[in-house]
Amino acid sequence: MAEDEKITLIIFSSIYLPLIIIQFLVYIGKIKIPKLNFKKILFTNLILLVLGIIGIGVLSHTNYLDYEKPIPYSEYDRINFQNFRGLELFQKEFQGSKYFAYVVTSIEIDEKYDSVEAYFYPSRSFVYNNKSASSDLLTHELYHFKITEIFARKTRKKIIEKKISNFDERKEILNQNLIEEQNFQELYDYETYHSYVYSKQREFEKRIDSLLLSLNKYKNPKLSYNEKN
Repeated sequence: MAEDEKITLIIFSSIYLPLIIIQFLVYIGKIKIPKLNFKKILFTNLILLVLGIIGIGVLSHTNYLDYEKPIPYSEYDRINFQNFRGLELFQKEFQGSKYFAYVVTSIEIDEKYDSVEAYFYPSRSFVYNNKSASSDLLTHELYHFKITEIFARKTRKKIIEKKISNFDERKEILNQNLIEEQNFQELYDYETYHSYVYSKQREFEKRIDSLLLSLNKYKNPKLSYNEKN
């Protein structure tokens, strides 16, 4: 049984197993309970069912049962499939393959520390069967993180060049870059067919690495207006 299936079973078991045990004990006469209104029982079961569904939805978004805090791009080299801790409670295959993954990243502006930083989210990133997943699949997913870093650097570049200190204006610049990032991410997946087209994958790797290098001046998350070329 897959890990996500175990989690689903645990959630529903924790809700309904106690009810089943109580009903069984009542049936064999071991315990007595006051006569209950059928509508109240139905309502209680409905509430428990809704709470269970909400619980599954929450775990599908972020695996709080095996949580790992977001990893900044500066720690890119230490990321492997062991860091992909998210749960996929519904999807069992992608394009006919049981070996697939997805990565969740973001760019955050920290007003307090005056920084723009790209993050990888371990407990929201998912790999199906990480014991069998290939290094090529990991490379493909991590290049999604590199794409995020490209647009984090573009955001820093524009903020620094225009010396923008207003937080709302910085957010507007970030939002514009996030739209471009999403388009790039989709193009990357489409043309590489999620890493299955080897030649396109290598082509994009070179392109992404080149873009990162061209923005190397802005690799520091800290926004500094005194950086030299």
